[in-house]
Amino acid sequence: MINNKSRVLIAAPVHDVLIKGLTDAGYVCDIHENITQSGAYELIAGCTGVITSTRLQLDRTLLDIATDLRWIGRMGSGMEVIDVPYAATKGIACYSSPEGNCNAVGEHAVGMLLDLNRRITISNREMKNGLWLRNENRGVELEGKTLGIIGFGHTGRAFAKKMQGFDMEILIYDKYNSENLPSYVTNSLHLNKIFSQADVLSFHVPLQNDTIDYFNWEFILNMNKKFTLINTSRGQVVNTVALLRGIKEGRINGACLDVFEQEPLSAMNEETKRAMSELMEMQNVITTPHIAGYTFEALFKMSSTLLRKIIN
Repeated sequence: MINNKSRVLIAAPVHDVLIKGLTDAGYVCDIHENITQSGAYELIAGCTGVITSTRLQLDRTLLDIATDLRWIGRMGSGMEVIDVPYAATKGIACYSSPEGNCNAVGEHAVGMLLDLNRRITISNREMKNGLWLRNENRGVELEGKTLGIIGFGHTGRAFAKKMQGFDMEILIYDKYNSENLPSYVTNSLHLNKIFSQADVLSFHVPLQNDTIDYFNWEFILNMNKKFTLINTSRGQVVNTVALLRGIKEGRINGACLDVFEQEPLSAMNEETKRAMSELMEMQNVITTPHIAGYTFEALFKMSSTLLRKIIN
């Protein structure tokens, strides 16, 4: 058993399975789901562990205050909210739980793509307004098309697994993770094959130095065919202004976006906000408020995954 004075700051919505598991292991859970960065400076002092999502930045300043901290658990996959190298110098273990919400993200990406290609939301809205427009809502099938997946970790693999049933060619590119590939994908050792063949492009990468503005104007110019973009990874991977230009100039068929350069929309700078306003007025753009991995099941699975890693 852990010393019963060991305190854990719960700074994110979690399932009860995690709180019960930590409590049974001897921790005292201090729950502050709506914590602010400034409020964390007092609350984190004396904590042995922290459970966080995107609300806190576990940067050097905060880690220096948390002198008793021994581990950090991240609900989800994005470790950019934690200064992991600095935490390592202090002997702080860092755990993420991408296994917990990868299925949810994969399902959401499939749903948005089908919605866009088959004009489901658009035609539903029209029917509710008394319109019966069949020719105007003729859809596009996925069969026979080529899907390019950039990033083949937990979420990229979950998405590919679901897409195999649509009889598409699935190309994947991941410079860090290209082993033990399933038989239904083709490994693209360079981006050239995706540039030349992809009809649909989906990002499943973490946010780090080499993925910020990954999808920019130069990237768009490298694409040989008109394509549809899906981004359920991190908002800063896709340059919003470049995306808008690509759609306006007819280089991009449409976009499915669950994440954005700044979140929420009210936090965007003026240039990004203007571009997003235009994008959201377009019928070939579908947006959702960062909910791809935000299911009831994912909350349970992420919490269970973290509990297992922390206790073990």
